[in-house]
Amino acid sequence: MCNTRKGKIMKEKPILCKPVPGGMTEQEKAEAGLLYNPNRTTEMAEYRFKIQDAICEYNRLLPSQVRERRDFLAKIFGKIGKNCNILPPFRCDYGFRIEVGENFFANYNFIVLDGNYCRFGDNVWIAPNVSILAAGHPLDMQDRIDGWEYAFPVTVGSNVWIGGSVTIIGGVTIGDNAVIAAGSVVIRDVPADTLVAGNPARVIRRITAADRTKYLWAEQDKKQEKHLPEGK
Repeated sequence: MCNTRKGKIMKEKPILCKPVPGGMTEQEKAEAGLLYNPNRTTEMAEYRFKIQDAICEYNRLLPSQVRERRDFLAKIFGKIGKNCNILPPFRCDYGFRIEVGENFFANYNFIVLDGNYCRFGDNVWIAPNVSILAAGHPLDMQDRIDGWEYAFPVTVGSNVWIGGSVTIIGGVTIGDNAVIAAGSVVIRDVPADTLVAGNPARVIRRITAADRTKYLWAEQDKKQEKHLPEGK
């Protein structure tokens, strides 16, 4: 069942696992940031395959079918704004833990391993080959072999630009208006209004009003852009 809030379609969270008397399901553990083992239940794998199969269908839609692709994702994502354009190919695991705001754009080869919630604000632009990796595996070898995993949420604020080939690790929050330079690996929180770059990503500098005059403007556009100072 879906409901609408401020123009965004919001879908009720599916329950993937049967209740565990006196304990937590593997789904509940995952969303709580605890170690969980998806191999202990068939329901999680069945749902994951269902979504992965659906995404294969999505990737066969034409780039020009913007509305059709957006409506397709509205059946899978937990929340989606009116304007959402993710160019194929796109990959995710569960879908319902992905929430995107208005005016969302992601270029080719966008990957979201949504073992936990991945939330994006309004006006988020994502360049090609970006990976959002909420899921991870323990450092201990035996725990990995036994199938244990963990997943931490990722939160991206509004008006964020994520450059090409960026990787964002679970547990990270990116503040509003931030810019992530191409090739960065983001393993810690990013403050609002900052430019970050590197592996691991670090703050390069704050983004200021001076950045609005950094690039060259055509003469007819200068006249329309009131924020440009005289002589620029």
